[in-house]
Amino acid sequence: MAEAGTDPRVLQRMRRLRWTAYGLVSAAYLLSFFHRVAPAAIASELRRTFQATGAELGALAAAYFAVYAVMQVPTGVLVDSLGPRRIVTLGGLLAGIGSVAFGLAGTLGVAAVGRGLVGLGVSVTFVSLLKLVASWFRDREFATVTGLTILMGNVGALLAAVPLAWAVGVTAWGNVFVGMGLFSLALALVTWFLVRDSPTESGLPSMRELDGQESHAPHPGRWYQGLWLVVKNAQTWPGFFVSLGLAGTYITFAGLWAVPYLTAVQQVQTTVATYHTSLMMLGFALGSLATGRLSDRMGRRRPLILWLGTLYLLTWLPLIGCFRLPLAVTLPLFAMLGATSAAFTITWSSAKELNPPALSGTAISVVNAGGFLGTTILQPLVGWVLDWSSGSSVPARGGAAAASRLYGPEDFRWGMAVMGAFALLGLVSALFVRETYCRNATAE
Repeated sequence: MAEAGTDPRVLQRMRRLRWTAYGLVSAAYLLSFFHRVAPAAIASELRRTFQATGAELGALAAAYFAVYAVMQVPTGVLVDSLGPRRIVTLGGLLAGIGSVAFGLAGTLGVAAVGRGLVGLGVSVTFVSLLKLVASWFRDREFATVTGLTILMGNVGALLAAVPLAWAVGVTAWGNVFVGMGLFSLALALVTWFLVRDSPTESGLPSMRELDGQESHAPHPGRWYQGLWLVVKNAQTWPGFFVSLGLAGTYITFAGLWAVPYLTAVQQVQTTVATYHTSLMMLGFALGSLATGRLSDRMGRRRPLILWLGTLYLLTWLPLIGCFRLPLAVTLPLFAMLGATSAAFTITWSSAKELNPPALSGTAISVVNAGGFLGTTILQPLVGWVLDWSSGSSVPARGGAAAASRLYGPEDFRWGMAVMGAFALLGLVSALFVRETYCRNATAE
């Protein structure tokens, strides 16, 4: 390989710039995960502050995901045309302003605007980060680094579980979000000065050139022609629906309804419930890392999506049944739910490999939009189903204990059944994912 004969100083500079870019944008992605699942840990505080019903609480949480879902495809187009550095910097500034507004909100409307602005800002981080990975890492490393990315993101999710619950016990929940907003603003400025979009932008050879291969050709057409090329590719869409079903249910449950479910059905304290969500997020983080690494080593994508997707659907069955289970069962069950949900993370690699390399950002963004569309639908839908089943249209007061009185096991049985149906949709869609053998099908 050409790398063996490359000047060591070039390789050292390559590694330094690569991990600087990856580290800074990963930190922004960590913040996006924190904001994504934070409402689960402070659900009772949000209910009390804004006197919200279940449907209103779901809508508030979904304000993030609605904007996030809408922005996925535009983000892919923007990072392919303008580069991830500019887009991540602007996104960090918007997310910081939105987080501060959310933390200072005095009404549900202002809180929804702030959360929507956060969603707008952080919506660009993941696709931008994977675009950077596609430029700074080899093709055969893509799924592995993607798994590492999910692990990094889930550190943010873990911070939004037990640590956030502890912080809210020490200070007002709004102060936490103001602090996170200020950190986001600072991170955006550092990103602008230190991140570069690709090795060639820094005067370095591309990763393919280091391996003695020609660099991938740029897309010759305009942005809308590239978008149309990805959208009209029938092989793009199975991954979209896998993500809609699997990612949509996982994020909806982890990000909002897991803690109320556990306090109502399993009748545990909120702190114990957050232990479960932490295990679920840890399982997802480690599962994503292991899945990406295994996929790259196997040289296969589709089998892992099918195997893990099947196990994921099976873990929903006891949740749908709303059985009262001991902690010795519920804790590993939630860890398994998180670990097997990692099936959908392979769809990003498939999308990249089933479309032209120059359009990797657009392809990943289209598939990724499915998960957030699913979450946007499910978060308020499950809240509406719970309200309908319980016959309630007024908010519960008094935290998790009051929520457990408002929604009973029979109510959650209906809500979990909706989630199970979406998980089944994701698994069926996986049957139509084309195997790429970890190579770009269009380039080959």
